[in-house]
Amino acid sequence: MSVETLVLDNYIGGKWVTSKSRDFIDVTNPATGGIISRVAISTKRDVDLAVESAKHAFEEWRHVPLNQRIGYLSRLRQLLIEHSEEIARIITVEHGKVLADARGEMVRVIENATKALDVDLVAGKILSNIAAGQIQEYSMRVPIGTFSIVTPFNFPAMIAFWSLPYAILTGNTLIIKPSEQAPITMNRIFELIHEAGFPPGVVNLLHGNKVVVDHLLEHPDISGVCSVTSTPAMKAIHQKAALSRKRFVCQGGAKNFVVVLPDVDHDKIVPHIIDSFYGNSGQRCLAGGNLVVVGHSERRYRVFVRKLLDAAQKIRVGNGLENVSTMGPVISQAAKERIIEYIEQGIQEGAQLILDGRTTEVKDYPKGYWLGPSIFTEVTQEMTIATEEIFGPVMPILRAETLDEAIATANASNFGNAGMIFTSNAKARQQFKYELNVGNIGIDIGLPAPIPPFPFGGMKDSFRGDLHGQGDDAAKFFTQEKVIIERCL
Repeated sequence: MSVETLVLDNYIGGKWVTSKSRDFIDVTNPATGGIISRVAISTKRDVDLAVESAKHAFEEWRHVPLNQRIGYLSRLRQLLIEHSEEIARIITVEHGKVLADARGEMVRVIENATKALDVDLVAGKILSNIAAGQIQEYSMRVPIGTFSIVTPFNFPAMIAFWSLPYAILTGNTLIIKPSEQAPITMNRIFELIHEAGFPPGVVNLLHGNKVVVDHLLEHPDISGVCSVTSTPAMKAIHQKAALSRKRFVCQGGAKNFVVVLPDVDHDKIVPHIIDSFYGNSGQRCLAGGNLVVVGHSERRYRVFVRKLLDAAQKIRVGNGLENVSTMGPVISQAAKERIIEYIEQGIQEGAQLILDGRTTEVKDYPKGYWLGPSIFTEVTQEMTIATEEIFGPVMPILRAETLDEAIATANASNFGNAGMIFTSNAKARQQFKYELNVGNIGIDIGLPAPIPPFPFGGMKDSFRGDLHGQGDDAAKFFTQEKVIIERCL
C-alpha cells in the first residue's frame, strides 16, 4: 500500500475488507492541504464482523504456546525494523511532523515491541511449603478476551504499541481504531502484521470516527478499551466503558508546567524548552503548556525571554520531509483555526503577544496548515491560555516568586500529565518531584517520555483507569491473576 491509496480498507479476520459504508472522511497531507486517502466510517455491521472474528480467534489464540506467540511478535518486530524509515515517511506525510520526530516515534514502537518479548511479563510467582503437608501457593496470569484500542492522530504508530504487543503476548485479541486524521500509518503496519503471519482474527483494524468507537464500547463481547484522546472524549469513553463493566486505560489531555529556577544556565536549557513547546508543532500530550519563570530579577527575566524569542524565531517551519524544516504544520485547517482562536483570546484577556505565528507562510506550500511559534508574556494563572490545552505551538510565560508558588499554580490545574523543572538545586528537585501532582516528571528534561518497562503516567483529568499504558502495567491490564493453593500428595 502506498500513500496514494484512495480508500483504505479495514482488516478483519486476516483479510482486507471493504466497508459497505456510504460515509467517508478525507485524509489530507497537512503540508499541502491535498487529499491523500479516504476512510469509510465503518458500520455497525463492520464492527460486529470484527468483534466476532476477534472473539472466535481468542478461543484458539489464548491456548497458543507462549513461545509461539513470541515468535509472531518477533517476526513483526523485525519487519518494523526493516520498514522503519518507510513508515516514518508515511507518518510525516499524513501527520506533518518533521522526519526526525517521525523516526523517533518509530524507535518507541520498536522499543515496545522488544519489551513485549520479555516472558517475565506473564510470569506468576510461587511459594513452597506455606503450611504443613507440603502445601504450595502460586499464581498465574491468564488472558481476558478481546480489546479495542483507540489511537489519536499525533502519534499514529507509537500509541497503538503501548498496548498492541502486550495484548498479543498475553493471549488476547485486538481491534484497533486509528485516528481518521492519520490512518495510513496503521494500514501499512497491518500489512506487516499480515506478513508476520498472525492467525486470522488475532489483530483487526477498523476505520472511522466517534461512531465506530461508540459501537465498540457498546458491544458486549469487547472486554476492555485502551484510548488516548482529548479529556472530554476520555471522560465519555471512561463512562461508557465503566457502565458496561469493561476494563479501561484512558489517557486524556494535558497542560504541562515547565518551571525554571534562577540558578540555571539559560543557554543550556533554552534548546530543551524550545523543543518541549514546539516539537511536533506542540501537538503532543507531554508538550510544554505553561512556562513558569521563578524568582528571576527583572533584568535576568528579560534576558531569558529574549533568548527564548531568538531561538523560537530560528525555527524553520516547512514540509517535514525537507531537511531544512525544524517544525511542520498542524494536523488540519480546523486545528489551525482553533489554535488561532486561543491566541486571539490571550490577546483579549491582556496577555502580551511578543511572537505571533499566525501569519506564517511556506512559499512552496500555500495550502498547508501552517502556524509559526507564538510566545505570550504577562500571562496570569486565570487566563484561558494558561488553563486550557492549546495543543499547538504556543508558549504562555507566567512568573512566580517562589517554587512553592509555582507548584501550587501547577497543582491547581485540572490536568496532571507531566511537569518539568530546570534547576541545579537538589532540595528544589526533591520538593518538585514529591509535591507536584502529575504522572510524568522531568528534571532538567523538557520531554519526560517514559520508555518500557515504565508506564506512561497520568493523573487527574489527564487519566482514567487503574493501570497505565506501556510496559509492565500494560501486561497486567491485559491479564487476570489466578491464585492456586495446592497440596502436593
